Amino acid sequence: MKFAQFCQWLSKRAGRPSTFFIAVVLIGMWAASGPWFHYNDTWQLIINTSTTIITFLMVFLIQNTQNRDNDIIHLKLDELIRATKSAERSVLDLEALDNKQLRALRKEYRAMGENCDQQAAAGNPYTDADPAQPPSEDAMR
Repeated sequence: MKFAQFCQWLSKRAGRPSTFFIAVVLIGMWAASGPWFHYNDTWQLIINTSTTIITFLMVFLIQNTQNRDNDIIHLKLDELIRATKSAERSVLDLEALDNKQLRALRKEYRAMGENCDQQAAAGNPYTDADPAQPPSEDAMR
């Protein structure tokens, strides 16, 4: 089984309510065993070590599944942009822009959105028939 498939399989199981219930039961059993072990250092070390190891491994699992899901969403969005004739195709390569360029581009898109809102408020609900200007080339650089 590939690592990505393993991560998908494990993340589906880790996110189930039954898994949460099992974790609560295990913590309850650990807490209930406190008087038996006189709440000593070993008793505390068991829960601390267990939760640290599980948390450490889950970070990698979550990161892998998020990266995969993010890649899938980007591919789907790229295909929608490619398939839409009036779409601005220059947004397909936004990964190459730095944060300042992305903020400038986002500002232009917000302005386009406000323009569409104003047109809709003025009684023109068909703003797609007259699309707003695409972002300037300066914002894309």
